[in-house]
Amino acid sequence: MISFEESIKILNNLDFKPIGVQKLFLTDCLGRVLAEDIVASSNSPEFPTSGMDGYAIRYEDQKNKKLKIVAKNPAGSKIEREVGKNECIKTFTGSLMPKGSDTLIPIENVEVEGEFIVIKEEVPKGFSVRAIGENYKKGEVLIKKGSIISYPEIGVMGSLNIVMPKVYQKPKVAILATGSEVLEIGEERVNSAQIRSSNNYTIEAIIKMHGGEPLQFGAVKDDKKSITKALKEALNSADMVVSTGGVSVGDYDYVKDVIKDELGAKVAFKGVVIKPGQHIMVAQKGNKPIIGLPGFAYSSTVTSLVYVLPLLYKLKGSIYRPKIVKATLKEDFIKRSKKTEFSACNVYIEDGEYFVDFKGKRVGTSAIMTNMLGDVGLLITSPNEGNKTIGEKVDVWLIKE
Repeated sequence: MISFEESIKILNNLDFKPIGVQKLFLTDCLGRVLAEDIVASSNSPEFPTSGMDGYAIRYEDQKNKKLKIVAKNPAGSKIEREVGKNECIKTFTGSLMPKGSDTLIPIENVEVEGEFIVIKEEVPKGFSVRAIGENYKKGEVLIKKGSIISYPEIGVMGSLNIVMPKVYQKPKVAILATGSEVLEIGEERVNSAQIRSSNNYTIEAIIKMHGGEPLQFGAVKDDKKSITKALKEALNSADMVVSTGGVSVGDYDYVKDVIKDELGAKVAFKGVVIKPGQHIMVAQKGNKPIIGLPGFAYSSTVTSLVYVLPLLYKLKGSIYRPKIVKATLKEDFIKRSKKTEFSACNVYIEDGEYFVDFKGKRVGTSAIMTNMLGDVGLLITSPNEGNKTIGEKVDVWLIKE
């Protein structure tokens, strides 16, 4: 087995290209990955613009205290009247500043007496005047290729009149669970040794949450022929294949051999010194990743987050950046192996700092999926770390952010 650090290095060096691009209407791009740089086609604003409601004036005229109102300047209109000496023009938020003016004095700073304003409080030169290019300048790269599109990106592209941005296509991810003991949801249970399939649905949810298009292949029996057929169909149908079970060292663990021998995939690594999920397998067939996850529910979920997501993000033209924070232990932590461990913990914030505890988290095998419920994170410890005590700082991966 290789170390966790070595497995991540190998994973990062795997060369997978985005699968393709398409154009979508702007608001349909939410959550997608941008496939082009967004460059400003003009300055914003293009002309000096008012930042609030007030009166456009010449800065030096403030000393006279009383200025004549010669016009109104509503937003969206183009005013021809210029501001002359000892004059002002009532100007509203978003209006272009009239020629001759260089300062905007707010309504709150003046009193109106008939056709005049009386200045109660002066302002600095250029006050509340938005300069040309304050927001962005023509030719500036505003959003880089590979960015995940959220509401600010939507707003900026809307301001540039970009109707249909170019985005990367969603990778199709085939998901299947293996095991003769595994029953599909809704399938009748005929003996007590049978268990419900959940891994494939958990992984489907993870794929959806992170911008992939899952293809559900269901549960496959533990025989080499069935597994080979299912994996070949999955590989032909999708851009990425994820299976659970069949990668350990048991008599019926056929998945690892089928991936290597029947599919002819190149194995990047098989077996990592981690807990849970040490039998993880990552392989490559052309531009398609194939990941064999362990069969236990908690184990397959954790290894999906660690190994599936970085590859999914590569296929959709982005980089997966897990959020890992420093948190303070509220109770002792027992290190249970000489491996890199990912331990479920409760995460919460007090006075702006992260804290963790283990209330309700059961100790046992890596099958305990209920440990992932709630405001949960993964406490990460390296092989050479030991037990930790209350008050110590630990690394916690915020898996639900």
